[in-house]
Formats: sequence, structure tokens, C-alpha cells
Amino acid sequence: MGLPKKIKKDIPLTRSKTLLPRRHELADMISDDGTYLPKSILHSDLDKGFLDFVKEELKTVVAGKTIPMVDILVTTQNWSQFVETWDFQNIDKNIEPPFITVIRNPEVKYGNNPAVLYNIPNRRLYFYAKVPTWDGQRHGMDIYKIPQPVPVDIKFTVAIICNRMRELNKFNQNVLTKFSSLQSYQTIKGHYIPIKFDGNTDESVLDLEKRKFYIQKYEFTMMGFLIDEDEFEVQPAVNRIFQIYETDTRNSKRGKRKKDITPSELIFNFDENENEKVLTIEYTVDLFLTNTSNIETYTMYINDDFYGTNLSEIQLNTNDTIKIVIVKTNISESSQMIFQQNVI
Repeated sequence: MGLPKKIKKDIPLTRSKTLLPRRHELADMISDDGTYLPKSILHSDLDKGFLDFVKEELKTVVAGKTIPMVDILVTTQNWSQFVETWDFQNIDKNIEPPFITVIRNPEVKYGNNPAVLYNIPNRRLYFYAKVPTWDGQRHGMDIYKIPQPVPVDIKFTVAIICNRMRELNKFNQNVLTKFSSLQSYQTIKGHYIPIKFDGNTDESVLDLEKRKFYIQKYEFTMMGFLIDEDEFEVQPAVNRIFQIYETDTRNSKRGKRKKDITPSELIFNFDENENEKVLTIEYTVDLFLTNTSNIETYTMYINDDFYGTNLSEIQLNTNDTIKIVIVKTNISESSQMIFQQNVI
């Protein structure tokens, strides 16, 4: 009984993410270097991404041997230089087929990528994200702005030179399989860049008096875009929040002495369908977060003014209104926050 040619070495234990979780995963992939801004993409990044695409996705193996590939972009100017240096030549310093080359059209035109086509003049900067800041004493907010990406279309030609038909057939099969829907994608610095297949041509040398060579050229268009990190802009937004309140100067009946009030716990319980709590504080207190349950992140507002995110210590004055908005780890379960309150 014959065995299948391809055997899975491992079985995934979890399903791949889709829809909103997948978009969050892509966002994390883009910002996995610790920044809040997307990674820049220039011409050199797009060229390297296409070379990697041909090397990895169009890899061709015939009789257990991989057809070698020239790992540079070939042009008419540098062809003669690299013929003398690459490692798949014979002892007579002649090119030894089969091999695959990538030729890049030096002309780069304004692109047709529908994801970044807008009629916006002057390359103005647009809002990208609000990022909270903390300098050890004050909470603030920075505004990140980036310009609209510039779409570009880059033409590539992938040529295979061989003297056996089976090598040509195998490479042709890989191309047609990969581009069965006339389009594929390459991930470049976390961005998905579409690549279109424009067709192929034959330039084989079949003269009986000469050595027979098969030369097939495949035309591709990379529908990329350019993002330059030097054009990004970061501006401070809110550096400090001032709270102003009035006091009554009239004499009033002396209330309970603060020293008689012992520290106690302040508990916020959130039901399954609840992610926000509002409470008015009767005394000037310091709140210290001691425990949380089923809470991923939380944001605090004092008197409807933004105060901070994921804080562990808060100072409140008399009659202040505190609002806590949480993001649950599991939205179908209840959550809880416990603070220790010390009266000042």
C-alpha cells in the first residue's frame, strides 16, 4: 500500500482566528516591536519581499534537488557581474542550468491598490492613535499622526532557464497553483501585500544546431504601498488635568472625626452584562488596588475627566465622582475590583 507523499508532522490544537480576533492579531503583529506606529515600507523592502516570495512560495524541487535561484534582482547592467560570482556554474565558469532569476522593471508607477486609493491633496497628516503617557508624576496623552500611504505598482519578471521539460513543467505547476485565483499575498513587515499574475511568455532556444534551452518568463505585479517613518508625527495632547472645586466658608456642625474612620475595602462588582461603575466619594481618601477578577484593562474618570488607565493608586476628594470602565477577559462572566481606602 502506497503512503501519501505529504504527511502532517503535527496537528494544530487550536483553530485559527477569524473576523475581529484575527484583526486584533494582525494589529499585534504590526506593533510587535513595541511601538504604536506601523512599520515603514520602502522600495527595498518590497523588492526583498518579492525575492522571499519567489524563494519560499515558488520553490521548485525536481528529482529531490531544488532548482537554485539568483538571490538578487537581475538587471541588464549587473547581469555580467553576477555571472562570474554565483555558485551554480560549472568548472568552465559557464552558467549551469537549471536556475531561476528575478528581473525588476526599474519604472515604478503610481499604484492601483484599492486599499489606499484616496483623492487627498498635499500629503496632510491624519490622526492614527491616542497613546497614554506617564512621566512618573503626571498622566498625559500623545497624538500619533501619519500621512496617507502612497500606492505603487512594481513589475517583476521571474524567468526559469532549463534544458529539461520536467523542470519547466514543475515550476509552471507551482505558479499556476499559487495563483489559481490570479492573485496571492506576501507579508512584508507585518503588512499583507497583494501580488497579481499577469501571464507568461516563452523565449526558448530550439535551434537544432545549437544546444536546446527552455526559457519561460512569468510577469507579476506587486500592488504595494510606501510608508516612511520619517513622516510620522507625535504631538502631546493632554499633559495635566486641573480639578477646581468650591468650598463653603460658613460654619457648620462638626461632623464625625476622620481619625475615627478606619481603613476599609471598597468593592466594585460588575455583572455579566456590565462594564461600567459610577460612585460618589464622601471623604478625601487614597484608594489602593488590592485585587481584580476577570479584568483585562480598566480606565478611570474623575468628575467625567479622564484620569488614567490601569492605575493602582488614586487620590479622591470629598464629593468626587469616580467612574471605572473595564474590559473583561471573559465577557460572559462577572468581574470584581477591590480597593483599600485610607481616609486622609
